[in-house]
Amino acid sequence: MAEKRKPLLGFVGKLPSGITPGNSGKTRCPLCMGLFKAPRLLPCLHTVCTTCLEQLEPVSVVDIRGGDSDTSSEGSVFQELKPRTLQPQIGILCPVCDAQVDLPMGGVKALTIDHLAMNDVMLESLRGEVQGLVCDLCSDREVEKRCQTCKANLCHFCCQAHRRQKKTTYHTMVDLKDLKGYSQIGKPIPCPAHPAEELRLFCELCDQPVCRDCMVGGHREHPCDLASNVVHKHGDSVRELLKGTQLHVEALEKALAQIRGTNHALQERVEAVATDVRSFSEGYIKAIEEHRDKLLKQLEAIRIQKENSLQLQKAQLEQLLADMQTGVEFTEHLLTSGSDLEILITKGVVMERLTKLNKVAYSARPGVNEKITFSPKEKAGLCRGYEVYGAINTKEVDPAKCVLQGEDLHRAREKQTASFTVICKDAAGESMGRGGENIQVAVVPKDKKDSPVKTVVHDNKDGTYYVSYTPKEPGIYTVFVCVKEQHVQGSPFTVTVRKRHRSHPGVFHCCTFCSSGGQKTARCACGGTMPGGYLGCGHGHKGHPGRPHWSCCGKFTEKSECAWAGGQSAARSVLRTVAL
Repeated sequence: MAEKRKPLLGFVGKLPSGITPGNSGKTRCPLCMGLFKAPRLLPCLHTVCTTCLEQLEPVSVVDIRGGDSDTSSEGSVFQELKPRTLQPQIGILCPVCDAQVDLPMGGVKALTIDHLAMNDVMLESLRGEVQGLVCDLCSDREVEKRCQTCKANLCHFCCQAHRRQKKTTYHTMVDLKDLKGYSQIGKPIPCPAHPAEELRLFCELCDQPVCRDCMVGGHREHPCDLASNVVHKHGDSVRELLKGTQLHVEALEKALAQIRGTNHALQERVEAVATDVRSFSEGYIKAIEEHRDKLLKQLEAIRIQKENSLQLQKAQLEQLLADMQTGVEFTEHLLTSGSDLEILITKGVVMERLTKLNKVAYSARPGVNEKITFSPKEKAGLCRGYEVYGAINTKEVDPAKCVLQGEDLHRAREKQTASFTVICKDAAGESMGRGGENIQVAVVPKDKKDSPVKTVVHDNKDGTYYVSYTPKEPGIYTVFVCVKEQHVQGSPFTVTVRKRHRSHPGVFHCCTFCSSGGQKTARCACGGTMPGGYLGCGHGHKGHPGRPHWSCCGKFTEKSECAWAGGQSAARSVLRTVAL
C-alpha cells in the first residue's frame, strides 16, 4: 500500500509555491516533539517518527469497523489500492487525527518514508533554527560539511576519512553554512530491495519507483523510464485531483462562513429575545420572589418536621444497634477466645441478653419519607396582584382511603370491556390531585386462578386511574386492586360476568295490529290477543300491556337485553313481525 504512493515523492519539490502536501514542512514529531527520525508518512498525510509509531497500541481493524470495509480518512483513492481480505487486520490510530491506519505486511517500517520531512529537518538545521544535527556515518559528532556527491552530512573526522578513500577522494565537500540558500538538499533515496542502488527509475506497470537492479529482476520487461521523465505526467494527475480537493475546500470554507454568520445572527436574536424576556418579567420579579420565599419557608417547616421524626427514630435505632453490637462483639469474643468452661459459665447470661435483643420490635423503614415535590404549573393564587404558579406537595397516598367507582364493579359481560376508576386519597381523605402512583390490578377467574385477565391502568394525572379489562368467558371473577402493595377500600371484590348481551330480534311497538298492518297471524311475546281471530295484541284488548314493548320478549325498556326463549314457531312469528 505504502509503496504505491512513492511516485508522489518524486515531484514534491516541483509543486507550485505555497502548496504543501499534508503536514510536510514540519520538522518535529507530534508524539515525541523531537526532530523527525526516520519519519513515516501515514495515509492521512500526517508524519510520525518510526519509533513513535512502533510504540502505539495496535488495534484490530474488524473490532473498530465491524467489518473489513475502510472507513478511515484516507479517501477513495487509497481505498482502491487496498486488497480486500476476510481475515482480521492489525492497524494503528494516527496520534494526530485518530484516523485508522491499516499496517502492511511489513508493519510500521513498510510505511512510506517522508523524505520531504527529512529534507525540512536538514534545512532547518542549516538555518540555525535547531541544533544537534549529527554525522550520517558515525551518528556521534555534529555535522560540519556535506558531500555533494554522496549527499551525506559528515563531521570533521569522517570528512577527513572520506577524502582519504580512493573512491571518494575527489568528491565535492561543502560547508554547511554555504548551503543555507538551498531549498532542497535531501539525500538520494535508496531502493528498499537493493540498498546500494538509488531509486532513479519508475515502473509504469507496477506504479512504483525502482532501481537498475530491479529492472533486471522482478521488473524485467516492465515499461520503465527515468523518474524525471514521467514525474510531470503523474504530477498532472495529482494536480487535477488537488484542484478538485481545493474546490471542496472552498465550498467547506464558504459553508463554515455561513454557519458563523448564522451563529452570529442567532446570538443577536437570542440577545434581543432575552431583552424582551427581561422587560416582560420585571413586573413579575417582586411577586415571584415573595412567592419563592413563602415556598422556601414552607419547605423549611416541612424539613424540620420530618427531620425531627427521623432524628427520634435514628436515636432509637442507634441505641438498639449499640446494644446489639455489644452483644455480638462479646459473644464472638467468648466463642473465639473463651475456654469450654468459660463458655458454659457465661452461656446463660449471653443467651438471655441475645434473646431479649432479638425480641425487640423495630421498623426497618424510615418513619417518614422524603417525598416532597414541586409542581411549577399548579396555580398558587395571587401575589401582589399577579397570578403566580408553583406549589409544594407532601401528600402521600393512603391505600386505606383510596376508593373505587364505576358501574362495572360487580357485573360485566363476556368479550365486552368492563371498567372502573380508582380514586387515590391521602390519610386525610383528600384527593391526591396528581398521578404517578403504582396501581396494581389483577382480575382472576374463580375456577381458573392460573389464567388472569389482562388489565390496563391509565393514569389520568389528577389522582384518578381508569382501569379496564375484557373477560373472555362468563363466570365469577375476583378483582384485586392494590396501592403500595396494600388493598384499597372494597378490594378484593367479586364480579359476575354474564354471557354476551343479547339484542332484540323483534320490534319495539305499541301492538302487533299497528306494526303488522292488521295481519291476523302476527304474534307478540306479551301474550295479548284480539277478537276476530287475531293472534297478536291490540290497543285495549286482552293481554295488551298498555304501553310500548318488545315483540320478541315483551320487555318494556327499549334499551335492554332480550329475554326471549321461545320455540321455533315463535321465532318465525317474531321474525315475521319484525319484517313487517
